[in-house]
Amino acid sequence: MIRRRTLLTAAGGTLLGSALATGTARADATIAVNPGTSYGTWEGWGTSLAWWANVFGARDDFADAFFTTKSVSYNGTTLPGLGLNIARYNLGACSWNSVGGTTMVESPNIPAFKQIEGFWQDWNNEDPTSSAWDWTADANQRAMLVKATQRGAVSELFANSPMWWMCLNHNPSGASGGGNNLQSWNYRQHASHLAATALYAKNNWGVNFSTVDPFNEPASSWWTSTGTQEGCHMDPAVQAAVLPYMRSELDKRGLTGLRVSASDETNYDTARSTWASFNSSTKALVNQVNVHGYQGSGGRRDLLYTDVVTTSGKKLWNSETGDSDGTGLTMASNLCYDFRWLHPTAWVYWQVMDPSTGWAMIAYDQSTLQPTTVQTKYYVMAQFSRHIRPGMRILDTGVSYAAAAYDASAKRLVIVAVNTSTSAQTLTFDLSRFTTVTGGSGGLVPRWNTVTTGGDKYTAYSNTFLSGKTVAVPFAAKAVQTLQIDGVTI
Repeated sequence: MIRRRTLLTAAGGTLLGSALATGTARADATIAVNPGTSYGTWEGWGTSLAWWANVFGARDDFADAFFTTKSVSYNGTTLPGLGLNIARYNLGACSWNSVGGTTMVESPNIPAFKQIEGFWQDWNNEDPTSSAWDWTADANQRAMLVKATQRGAVSELFANSPMWWMCLNHNPSGASGGGNNLQSWNYRQHASHLAATALYAKNNWGVNFSTVDPFNEPASSWWTSTGTQEGCHMDPAVQAAVLPYMRSELDKRGLTGLRVSASDETNYDTARSTWASFNSSTKALVNQVNVHGYQGSGGRRDLLYTDVVTTSGKKLWNSETGDSDGTGLTMASNLCYDFRWLHPTAWVYWQVMDPSTGWAMIAYDQSTLQPTTVQTKYYVMAQFSRHIRPGMRILDTGVSYAAAAYDASAKRLVIVAVNTSTSAQTLTFDLSRFTTVTGGSGGLVPRWNTVTTGGDKYTAYSNTFLSGKTVAVPFAAKAVQTLQIDGVTI
């Protein structure tokens, strides 16, 4: 089972009873936003670069569409820039050179655009200034990383697999049986490759990585030698052995401020299991816990938050997620579950461009590698990412179909809500717990609407007004709406 094409809807986890009670907006429901409960300062929205950037990294229009809020012309239409501000750079595991007669073993099922070229290509020399390292590799993904950085994005460095020559079978797609594939004598070298890349990026690309994660869904067993992408199983004991090297390799290069994140497990329950397996000294090496959202609406998001944030005092990111629903309704629903129960401070979509129209925000043809259609999911993403901005405080809505964020300096409250029902309904937002609620001129509440079944695509409206400290908004079936309430004080 591969994470990108199969969404875990249960995966051993169960929904909270209260989540079940509030996961679907009931007809004419009222949502009370509570400014007294805050879940941290929002850091932002992002995407991993990897495959799509390996194809389209030279394109300024896509850099603008994803990493700015400008209006961008594409294929005869004007797109609202998504304003993503996090770019996850995938350090590759592939190279096609020969070292002492030994070459990389390739899975027969991995397409070329998913083979990301790494920099340390000859294990005989660890000096990154030597010919054993090729810093001209991975030109397209590097180009998009630089474009994102120039547009204000922060970046994270991660690896789907160690370099092929660090793998027991020299295959960067995984072991034949899905077991551990990082050679024990290369634990430090894997960390060294990451740390050397971070230093080179700082000195030569104008990129200062904020975090580095040496793993990607490491506890999962689907990384095999016949896989369709790079991947490597590393059980929690192996992860615990690599993490001290990650910290020391960064420190010895003077990168003491570059934080370590881990472990990018595939779902909430696996992340809890891996985190619980670490002793206190291992946990102390990790500044930020990354989790992937492939459990869908399942899993104990609430317990992961407790374990990581409340108990351990760490940051928590949903560092990768995706689904095969091109309408964006599944994405919006699961995102609201994250706001309600996981409380991450950042949220990252896997591939904003993908050959699968379901997974894509903008699709492309796998055979010709030409971009094609913009999916409704793109406009659903805009409902969130253009309005809930870095620096805002995430507030409690009491339901798992609406998210709220507050900008104290602008005195602005933003609410994004999803009607998952097959029927139209009116949602009333109760703002009575705020000290002041005036709205815009005449109590105007600007709103934006996307109907995931067709029709409005991030369409702006100026016909909704406050009634005292409440605002009632009609929602079409399966619609996502964003409200902007100005003149709000806590």
